[in-house]
Amino acid sequence: MNSVRFRLMILALAPMVLLMPLMLFLGMTRWTADYDQVLIANVESDLRIAEQYLSRLMVETGEELQAVAGSVEFAQAAPEAFDAFFDAKRAALGLDFLYYLPPDAVTEIAGTWPVVDMAAAGTSRTEIDIFAASDLEAISPDLAARARLPLIETEAAVPTDRTVEDRGMVIHSATPVALPGRGGVLVGGVLLNRNLAFIDTINALVYLDEGTGALRQGTATLFLEDVRVSTNVRLFEDVRALGTRVSAAVRGEVLGNGRTWLDRAFVVNDWYISGYLPLTDSFGAYVGMIYVGFLEEPFTTAKRNAFLWILGAFAAVVLVSAPLFFRLAKGIFAPLERMTHTMSLVQRGNLSARNGLGDAHDEVGQVAGHLDDLLDQVQQRDRDLRSLNQDLNDRVEKRTAELKQTNAKLEDTFRQLVMSEKLASIGEITAGVAHEINNPVAVIQGNVDVIRESLGERSEAIKTELGLVDRQVSRIQTIVGKLLQFARPGEFADLEQAVPVAPVIKDCLVLVNHVLSQGNIKVQTQADTDLQVRIDPGELQQVLINLIMNAVQAMDGQGVLTLRAEPMARDGVNGVAVSVQDTGPGIDLALIDQVFAPFYSTKQAEGTGLGLSISQTLIQRAGGLIRARNLAEGGACFEVWLPVYVSDPLAT
Repeated sequence: MNSVRFRLMILALAPMVLLMPLMLFLGMTRWTADYDQVLIANVESDLRIAEQYLSRLMVETGEELQAVAGSVEFAQAAPEAFDAFFDAKRAALGLDFLYYLPPDAVTEIAGTWPVVDMAAAGTSRTEIDIFAASDLEAISPDLAARARLPLIETEAAVPTDRTVEDRGMVIHSATPVALPGRGGVLVGGVLLNRNLAFIDTINALVYLDEGTGALRQGTATLFLEDVRVSTNVRLFEDVRALGTRVSAAVRGEVLGNGRTWLDRAFVVNDWYISGYLPLTDSFGAYVGMIYVGFLEEPFTTAKRNAFLWILGAFAAVVLVSAPLFFRLAKGIFAPLERMTHTMSLVQRGNLSARNGLGDAHDEVGQVAGHLDDLLDQVQQRDRDLRSLNQDLNDRVEKRTAELKQTNAKLEDTFRQLVMSEKLASIGEITAGVAHEINNPVAVIQGNVDVIRESLGERSEAIKTELGLVDRQVSRIQTIVGKLLQFARPGEFADLEQAVPVAPVIKDCLVLVNHVLSQGNIKVQTQADTDLQVRIDPGELQQVLINLIMNAVQAMDGQGVLTLRAEPMARDGVNGVAVSVQDTGPGIDLALIDQVFAPFYSTKQAEGTGLGLSISQTLIQRAGGLIRARNLAEGGACFEVWLPVYVSDPLAT
């Protein structure tokens, strides 16, 4: 026990033998927890994909129903041909039922289904609803038969006396009919019971391996309350677990409390890493769940194997290290202790301390000799350093000042390079987007011309609408041209005109009226000047619409929007100042100088940050100025100044 080598070995191996197992245990515990969190995160991501698919299916069902309700075919169909017409449309759209309720029928069933009530009030609505067996039988006996499922006794489920689930979970959609001479509601939907194509599509979206094209091992299920009405979970190899039920714990958390379940759960006959999302009907009640999950066993096995492998590796390291440490301990400890003592003296300020092991010829002795030589050099250099210390401090201060100046220049240059690269990228992106927009715009214009030619004299009935489409297509083409002009301004000639300001403001308010009407926004206009400014009218309209839209969004749908136009001279040049004021929260003073920078935006999830940058480019190119400021009474104000148009430029 008194052997230095033995004690050195104990000291060397103690951290490995005692601390390493504890560290391994803590590391494996943390790794296991992180691993489980990764699995939960994966199943949560899979659940969101399933939820998005169900939402998309509901949106598509509603849009298809709206298309039928507003179609020319429906408008021209005779009442006696409705059955054949709706059967053909139902088959074409993949719906399980589609029928028309005239106004008197809507009144009779008022209060029965919220989706129908909202459609009767003029709003299309699509929800998940639970139909009783009698409701399905009234629509179609085939639907009632398809919805009927015998309940299978399931381990850990809530006890029940029911033996059959005969209700149907339906994507229920209704839309108002507003055709001339025909009102009422159009109702359609898709039965999700036994809808294996629906659940298999979710399974493919969630578990398809894009690299191999094969499906990863996973399951998906749609529940009506706690009963599996559509699933790819298997009771046996070729038998789906339709009619089985979810565990009581999951039912209570998801249907009872309306919370998403992200944890391990017992599914039919095994444990799965599971995600359950509650589904509500049009009445706001929790009526079902959508589930995705994968077997827990492969991951449990992988964790256990990893743990065993690490334990084996640790044991092997310990067995190999012990003899090696014991052998190396010989002849090292004493010289090392001497050198440690010497260094301790040096550390306390005794630079003359030395090891004095000149007779030792082994490596440790050579190290001791080298250490003595180094201490001699250190002592000498200490003297030299002390004498040079003041001179060095002076030089450092001088070089530091020079370095700060150089760094400031580099930062300015770097910012200029970044802005140049960003503007170049804006140009490339804008040119590409403009090219991609031109193609569908050309198709739209061509089809409008075909409609006008095909209808002939009948096109007079929709002349206003076709004219509106023509004007909006022309506006799109103009905006695309301005995007290209912003992207490559050097390739476009000036198209400046004499533009009266007041009519442009009035036109802008007409174009954004659909946005203003959605909220409680009061508009005040003060544009009494008849002066004309020098700018392309489309560019001025584009700038003002951008400023108006920004003001509306800043007020969050409620406030006062004020537009003013008044004569104003600047640097001896006559001009017109147009201001757009809102009663919103204003602009953060720390960021007010950045609002015209490319890609700067306070709407991170919506805007591109190019609107104000493009507006500034258009105004500056017209010889004008745009600026932003906060108002003393609250809100922000953007002011555009443009020179007055004169036929002879020398007159300004």
